[in-house]
Amino acid sequence: MNPRALRAAGPVILAAAALLTLVWALAYGGGAAPLILGDAGPIVRWGIPVVKLAVNLAAAGMVGTLVVALYALKAGEREFDVALDAASISAAVFTVAAGANGFLVFLDSFNAQLSLGPEFGAQLGRFLVETELGRVWLITTVLGAVITVIAFAVRSWTSTFFLALLAVAALVPMGTQGHSGDQANHNLAVSSLVLHIIGAAVWLGGLLLMVLIRPIVSGATMRAAMRRYSTLALVSFIVVAVSGTVRAAVGVGDLEGLLTPYGVIVMVKAAALVGIGLLGAVYRNRLIARMTDTARGVFWALIALELVFMGIASGAASALARTAPPTDSNIPENVSPAYYLTGAELPPELTPIRWLTVWDVDVLWAFVVGFGLFFYLAGVWRLHRRGDAWPIYRTVMWVSGLLMLLWVTCGAPNAYQDYLFSVHMLGHMLLSMGIPVLLVAGAPVTLAARAIRKRDDGTRGGREWILWTVHSPYMRVLTNPFVAAGLFVVSLWLFYYTDLFRWALYDHVGHVWMVAHFLLTGYLFALTLIGIDPVPYRLPYAGRLLLLVGVMAMHAFFGVAMMMQTGLMAAEWYGAMGRTWGLPPLEDQYLGGGIAWSVGEIPTLTVAITLAIQWSRSDERMQRRRDRAADRSGDAELEEYNARLAKLAERDKRAEEAVHR
Repeated sequence: MNPRALRAAGPVILAAAALLTLVWALAYGGGAAPLILGDAGPIVRWGIPVVKLAVNLAAAGMVGTLVVALYALKAGEREFDVALDAASISAAVFTVAAGANGFLVFLDSFNAQLSLGPEFGAQLGRFLVETELGRVWLITTVLGAVITVIAFAVRSWTSTFFLALLAVAALVPMGTQGHSGDQANHNLAVSSLVLHIIGAAVWLGGLLLMVLIRPIVSGATMRAAMRRYSTLALVSFIVVAVSGTVRAAVGVGDLEGLLTPYGVIVMVKAAALVGIGLLGAVYRNRLIARMTDTARGVFWALIALELVFMGIASGAASALARTAPPTDSNIPENVSPAYYLTGAELPPELTPIRWLTVWDVDVLWAFVVGFGLFFYLAGVWRLHRRGDAWPIYRTVMWVSGLLMLLWVTCGAPNAYQDYLFSVHMLGHMLLSMGIPVLLVAGAPVTLAARAIRKRDDGTRGGREWILWTVHSPYMRVLTNPFVAAGLFVVSLWLFYYTDLFRWALYDHVGHVWMVAHFLLTGYLFALTLIGIDPVPYRLPYAGRLLLLVGVMAMHAFFGVAMMMQTGLMAAEWYGAMGRTWGLPPLEDQYLGGGIAWSVGEIPTLTVAITLAIQWSRSDERMQRRRDRAADRSGDAELEEYNARLAKLAERDKRAEEAVHR
């Protein structure tokens, strides 16, 4: 197929395949079947999945074009502007579709009759403001409108980068609603669905961007862009495949669930994704380098076929959102207080062996750890292959830090933190004080700067974006020692003595924010004290020790204040679980305060010892530099100093003799 023809036909091919698959899946799975009670009519039943499909496709055009443009294209060039224009148009479609979907969901939820009267408007307003589902679509619509305007106006690297972050954030609310919220394993379902949506958006939107820019760029530019897109596509494929598998497992439940209509649609979607992966492997490994010769037609024909498969996967995904999974029937009618609060029954008593054997995987942080290990070890291996050394202790520190992060976010601390405040506090202390010290010692920025290949064509790859981040004015503020220390201390008090703590308990998004926030603030504070990676400014070693002592004193005071607390924090949560094992809630909270006070001393001592060693080595290096300078100059500086002292002594002697005369 001719690239220019594909540019016009590509979106049509994608939309047609998606729509046909959606209609089949809804008819087969009963997603648009009439309800026995409170049916809103066929327009609403069919309209919601069709409009949701438009939301998903527009989200891909909005997010994928921005992410791929930042990684594969050069700002200021025509193809970069095309990417932003495509993102703006996609965001406009996203906004309209999200607003329409929210309106149809309102009609479906309340079985409201269309009316121009004030009662209908008031009911719609309450739905959008007072219900969680309404707020999701209101926020999504507003974010889409903001992105539409900004994408039309911006053209620089920095503004596009922050716009891409906003676009990704706009997809998060969609992952928090739907069947995910009605099932057991709610947190796992939400995390996997959010990752699935974002990964698919980058994958599909990036492919559409490649189709759009092909007629306006040279063959060399296109090959380079396709190679870079293929890297993002591979990462997206891994994310989509793993998160989709997890999400399907939550919905299907067991092998028998695969025989239900929901399970069949899942298998159709999985088959389409496997087909996309195989096509990608074929043309990216064999045909990208030959795009300018006779294989060009075959290459773009495979791209068209990949668009068909992506349409099938997108249509099936939209239908699944309206199809009841078989696990919905597994939810007990009379749930316990713990199940009502957390979506799961109380785990067994936390015994010493269960600290190591119990796992409650958060797929988001599992991906963070997995990719963090892979890219770090790949960088070390690249240095080794070219003969460069990398200290083994740094690798050990980085791997240890990530494995500890995996245990805290996917092991026993994650499984029991909702039921025991002391376990929650242990996890918090490790996230903010233990893990960051290990990760900082791994010096990931220094490794990336040495291992990732530098680009010379004006685009920005991983190395360029990492160095931009390190030297940006934003990091200059965040890595200021006093700002980092302030964030570390103040956020601790604000989190536990405001509603942020309850947000992290009740909302999985809040929990993810909590983990990311304390991990980041701890990392920044440790970086300013003992970091090897470059920062704009560091205090002298004496100043760092004083800052450490002051911050740790405030941290210890927080632990003591927690131990002296006479009332139970989040009593409607920790006091309502119905635990029959472990310490009573108030005693467990006292234990949590003791953990905050005592466990924090171990990383503090480690950091203090590290600072002392670095200080000593710094003095030794300075003395060696002075010795080498003296050897080169033959102690000329010392001889000059001694001669100046001799002249001063001679002058004083003459002055004394003049006085006596």
